[in-house]
Amino acid sequence: MRLLFITGSLVHGGAERHTITLANRLAERGHECHFAYVRNDPSQLPRLNGEVSVECLHARRYLDFSAVEKLKRTKPTVVVAANQYALMYASLARLGAPILATFHSTRLRNTREWIQMLYYRPFFWAAERLVFVCEAQRRYWRARGLAGRASEVIYNGIDTEYWKPAGAERAGLRRALGYADEDLVVGMSAVLRAEKNHLQMVDAVAMLRRRGVPARALLIGDGEMRPAIEARARAVGVAGEVVITGFQQDVRPLLAACDVTALCSTAIETFSLAALEAMALGKPVVHAALGGAAEMISPWHDGLLFRVGDTRALADGLAALADAALRARMGARARETVEARFSERAMLDRYEAALIELASTRSQREQIRRSAAAH
Repeated sequence: MRLLFITGSLVHGGAERHTITLANRLAERGHECHFAYVRNDPSQLPRLNGEVSVECLHARRYLDFSAVEKLKRTKPTVVVAANQYALMYASLARLGAPILATFHSTRLRNTREWIQMLYYRPFFWAAERLVFVCEAQRRYWRARGLAGRASEVIYNGIDTEYWKPAGAERAGLRRALGYADEDLVVGMSAVLRAEKNHLQMVDAVAMLRRRGVPARALLIGDGEMRPAIEARARAVGVAGEVVITGFQQDVRPLLAACDVTALCSTAIETFSLAALEAMALGKPVVHAALGGAAEMISPWHDGLLFRVGDTRALADGLAALADAALRARMGARARETVEARFSERAMLDRYEAALIELASTRSQREQIRRSAAAH
């Protein structure tokens, strides 16, 4: 197939990473893959492999019809559009190819985004296939009238060979980072944005240390909230226990040094790739109970859930995992869960089958039109 993938940009985000993975892996499976991103933020451009042709549309405004015209140079068999902004561009370009839209959001952040969804909605309705990333997300949007001509759930998946537990080097990594054997190192891999709620993680570390638990936070990433996070750590007396690494191209060594990971998002975490990656590395995840978290994690089996915004519940979960034997058992089960249900191979098989079905349907329709025209 000749596939065209479209994203709003290549900013660091889960939807963009997911689309890059689809393009890379489907190109490796022999499909001709092209990639276009609307706005010129190429932060994740190095992740695209050499088998995928890439073009930035250089949109100068929110809706730039010259950028729409650039899409018409590609004659794809099927289009894959990630989220509503890219879907709008794919739809307006009228490429004559079926569109598979992937949607990675659950709740919208503000009134403006809800108003925007009113005019995005028809683009979703017209898409031949709409893929949600978890059942909770599909239920949420179905109740609000959002669907494609056909809709399905395909869980995010990760490369379990790339994301595999560290061996003997873990002890050396911890020493290099200044962690003692008895420290409970809590990792959090996320862009430092308000909705990721790193401030709650800082407060939980302070709460744990007051209880006598030697908790330390390793915040992997960077972003606009960094000054506020550093200020909160100073204010609650844990500045020395909270480390912000800045952006990291490869987070695996840092996650390997952690004992457990946490996700504290407040609103828009749908089906976290960061959580799956940590689980694949053998780390139990303490996850805010939102989006598809309950479809990913079985409490006290391979991770823990806590009520959104409940810092005491977050701290209680982390305190329980100060028990090394418990977190080892849960971490091993977390790895098993990812291998069984959330592997990249399983995800790719589902997407490839959906795309082949769309391409086949298009081919059949063209044959019918040609036959009708001939008669």
